[in-house]
Amino acid sequence: MDKFYHSVRLDESLCKGCINCIKRCPTEAIRVRGGKASINNKFCIDCGECIRVCPHHAKLATYDKLDVMKKYKYTVALPAPSLYSQFNNLDDVNIVLNALLLMGFDDVFEVSAAAELVSEATRQYISEHEEQLPLISTACPSVVRLIRVRFPNLIPHLLPINPPVEVAAVLAVRKAMEDTGLPREEIGIMFISPCPSKVTYVKSPLGTEKSEIDQVLAIKDVYPKLLACMKTVVGEDYPVIGTSGKIGISWGHSGGEASGLFKENYLAADGIENVIRVLEDMEDQKFTNLRFVELNACNGGCVGGVLTVENPYVAEVKLKRLRKYMPVARSHMHESEENVIKWTTGVQYEPVFRLGNNMMESFSRLNQVERLVKKFPGLDCGSCGAPTCKSLAEDIVRGEAVESDCVYYLRENLHKLSEEVAVLADDLHNGDRGGQETLRILKGYIQRISDEMSVLDKKDEDEILTRQMNRFTKRQGRSSGNDDALRAEEDVMTVQELIDKQIFGVVNLGDSLDRQITVPFCCDLLSIAMGRAPAGCAWVTVMANMNT
Repeated sequence: MDKFYHSVRLDESLCKGCINCIKRCPTEAIRVRGGKASINNKFCIDCGECIRVCPHHAKLATYDKLDVMKKYKYTVALPAPSLYSQFNNLDDVNIVLNALLLMGFDDVFEVSAAAELVSEATRQYISEHEEQLPLISTACPSVVRLIRVRFPNLIPHLLPINPPVEVAAVLAVRKAMEDTGLPREEIGIMFISPCPSKVTYVKSPLGTEKSEIDQVLAIKDVYPKLLACMKTVVGEDYPVIGTSGKIGISWGHSGGEASGLFKENYLAADGIENVIRVLEDMEDQKFTNLRFVELNACNGGCVGGVLTVENPYVAEVKLKRLRKYMPVARSHMHESEENVIKWTTGVQYEPVFRLGNNMMESFSRLNQVERLVKKFPGLDCGSCGAPTCKSLAEDIVRGEAVESDCVYYLRENLHKLSEEVAVLADDLHNGDRGGQETLRILKGYIQRISDEMSVLDKKDEDEILTRQMNRFTKRQGRSSGNDDALRAEEDVMTVQELIDKQIFGVVNLGDSLDRQITVPFCCDLLSIAMGRAPAGCAWVTVMANMNT
């Protein structure tokens, strides 16, 4: 089993290399290199934030299609509480449940019913484990994964109880096998999910060895067919098959899980950035007298998942209206169900952000990171393809990036090279050094400038490059002194040879491709080149348009 399995993937053909995703990823798992984004599997927690913010739809969720229902002789649907919030004017969950049967499922087991069992088990666990308080909800897989890789000190505070969807799956399997007599492999347990994080949980669960969920369907895929079936159900007499009340339904939005504990000293936060802020404060022990912390990666809770169709805040209102006249709870835990509630395996810290293989190496590399950060401007602009200057420094230390990826650092380097070229040009003009040797060095500097110009071109930083070449031109200037030395055979090149190097774009070839170039002349305006450029020179400029 891959402990770093992920349900969020990138379609490179759609990626434009913008930096929307790298600025919003909560674990800084995304980089833009070579004009395309890439996702670090060890850093990613499948929160789906990149799917939400990508304007080009290049981030996609992995989930199962509806035709997987054909693989099984008997199928059971596990509707998430957030599914009920997707429909207008819904006043009875039985309409949705019967529509699922009409849609082709053989049975339905409400996740909200299992949520009431989990709420009951949580109340009992809190009363028996005062030493672990505050306890952190483990219902959101993205939050558990975030704590696993970034907040190891909070792992002992994780509530060791299976999420409602897993409890529902185990109980649904038991019921289906008892009702049908079919073997387990012929029964398909299918969760209708609001987010890709649940797909990751199924493929790589935390707290249990293997999930009993076979397939994960997206609410947005089920919605159109289910809506048509609901219209049919409404016109008929339908049986009452719902088994959940207010507590279970409330799990669909932020604060719903915590409210089912009947405690006042709890905290509920939603949205991954708010979740991180709460976890940081918990790690710094800023909260007192808290007994329970409910955290949801999606805004508004599960109703804000990227696989839903309704606005999360509208959906929350719909859930609250739906539960208004429901009983408090309709499902209660029996002794036979207690063994399916608790975790069977623990969560282990995964030090994916560690810079070295041991403490000494990590400290050494951390010092390197701090030195690199001081070189960078601290703008966190994302032009380098990393979300912050610090993350770029960490990438460099890991060998995944170079300093010149920072366009501002590259600009400063170009400035220094330009200054050195200007000094050499002055020496040539004044005849202070040997002409051939100085020309050779000068050509080397120009080659280095050209190479770094190419890097800047790739980063679309033409304006920065223009300023640096202008600075170089004003100082380097007018003509070279020792004509005889400059025209030595070994230190000249022809127009054709310069073209063959593919360093510059050619605007005008002149009279002949065999003409010898004895010195470069750099400036921005054609009028300056015509008035001041010496004979035998090649005019080098940065072209924004044909007049500059």
